[in-house]
Amino acid sequence: MADAARPPLRLADARRRPGVAGVPSPCVGVCRMDAATGWCQGCWRTLDEIAGWGQADEARRLAIWAQIEARQELTT
Repeated sequence: MADAARPPLRLADARRRPGVAGVPSPCVGVCRMDAATGWCQGCWRTLDEIAGWGQADEARRLAIWAQIEARQELTT
């Protein structure tokens, strides 16, 4: 699913993006869902996580980031 040449998506790195305040969105502009996993190939989120991001509080956003990082570990 993931492009092996692409570096892992990490919250610590996303927090260093210019203009980021609070918990940053994991979106990297690669919006393609993997049919086998149900995860976006760019940000590793599910459709429910993507749809709910705008209304999610900081605790929920951090939980989503934890899931993203765990999913990447499953595929390495």
